[in-house]
Amino acid sequence: MSSRTNFTELLEAGSHFGHLKRKWNPAMAPYIFTEKNGIHIIDLNKTVVKIEEAAAALKQIARSGKKVLFVATKKQAKDIVAEKVKAVNMPYVTERWPGGMLTNFATIRKAVKKMATIDKMGTDGTFDNISKKEKLQISRVRAKLETNLGSIADLTRLPAALFIVDISKEHIAVAEAKRLNIPTFAIVDTNSDPTAVDFAIPANDDASTSIALITGIITKAIEEGLAERKVDKETAAVEEKEGGPKTSRDEAEKLAVGAKFQTTDDGARSAKPGTATGVKKPRRKIN
Repeated sequence: MSSRTNFTELLEAGSHFGHLKRKWNPAMAPYIFTEKNGIHIIDLNKTVVKIEEAAAALKQIARSGKKVLFVATKKQAKDIVAEKVKAVNMPYVTERWPGGMLTNFATIRKAVKKMATIDKMGTDGTFDNISKKEKLQISRVRAKLETNLGSIADLTRLPAALFIVDISKEHIAVAEAKRLNIPTFAIVDTNSDPTAVDFAIPANDDASTSIALITGIITKAIEEGLAERKVDKETAAVEEKEGGPKTSRDEAEKLAVGAKFQTTDDGARSAKPGTATGVKKPRRKIN
């Protein structure tokens, strides 16, 4: 199988540019190739390997039917991530991270349900019986909820994993996921600690081209996982429809045949000589 990306592609996207040397995190040393003009250069060969590992793991998560939550609130990442993640129908947070998003998930779900309640008010005639002022206030609340939580409206349970752009900025999300033992995947630049997440992809997390390339590779892997899940379900349905009843009949026939031989065998062992076992009682000779 060919690699999902390569050195040249990452180089052209500017994924190799790290931060200034004085801003580096020593834990990133294994992923730094060299320093040029005071800026750390990331070893893209290692980035290729880490992208492969992360993509393979996220593909399996998607194939299992679980959700991956994407987190990217920085200006140059939010629109890119939102666009790519919408295509695979995964939840995402691109506005402010709501504190307790994971650790206080029940409260977040209540806020999401509140949106649904307001929507219902617009269709069941409730809005027709309230003043314009009240209607405006409710509409503003709905708009605010939509901005902060609209992208996670379909997230009915905790996500199976998080994919994060810039773990330094999204440190609260990383901490909440760690507390709940939710696997974390992230683009990690030279100013961050790669050991803070489970799958670190060393790369530039500021350049929009770098963010777009890596996020695109990850969402494509998720798309593959979803497609394979669909095939798995269709195959299982066909097997159940065609193979299920036939297998049952075969088993029933085997059991019936087995029982017949078992009865005959037991009967032959337990029967007295001369009875109905296929052995005739010899006639008494008359002198």
